[in-house]
Amino acid sequence: MARQKRSSKVLEGANRRATGLASINANLDLGGGLTLASYRAAIGDTKAKLDAYNENLSSVDALLNAFQASERTLRDLHERMLTGVATKHGKDSDEYEKAGGVRKSERKRPVRKPAIK
Repeated sequence: MARQKRSSKVLEGANRRATGLASINANLDLGGGLTLASYRAAIGDTKAKLDAYNENLSSVDALLNAFQASERTLRDLHERMLTGVATKHGKDSDEYEKAGGVRKSERKRPVRKPAIK
């Protein structure tokens, strides 16, 4: 399942405010480093970081898909290796136990409850 890409209400509001400020004066300078150019630069920086974040989410999704495919392949091979040992040496052998299986003679038999009359 793909990760949810992010948007920013703060970024949208900042764009609207920058447009409004530009209608006052294209070179607005409020003093103390508060200029329309610096405001738009901060907006651009934030947008670039948001875009990079969303791109990285897509990359992570691709990596996750590749990992899950590899995991399915490994799970199948894992099962086939144990089955191969069982085929060659038997399910009650020491080799089967060494490979991670439970010997047939050591399995617990299910206890059936008597039917209620």
